[in-house]
Amino acid sequence: MSNDPTMKLVTNLDRAAMEAKLREVGGEAAAAGLTDLAKMFIGIEGMPAAQIEQRVQSAAKWLADKPQHMKLSATLDLVGMNLKNLK
Repeated sequence: MSNDPTMKLVTNLDRAAMEAKLREVGGEAAAAGLTDLAKMFIGIEGMPAAQIEQRVQSAAKWLADKPQHMKLSATLDLVGMNLKNLK
């Protein structure tokens, strides 16, 4: 068993999986007191693909200078790699 902290790259997430990841980001952001970030993912379910993409990109930019929240950034990167799968 490896202790490698590298995130496995998954590029076949469907809409439901991406929405679940974004709800997770929103919940973790709220728990960390990152209210502005958490608000970006309220009501994400069923949102048009272009709006989800915009929110993911905005959140990634917002987190760019906050290395203490690397886990949130990594999850957003994972969703970003899968945005092409949104339908």
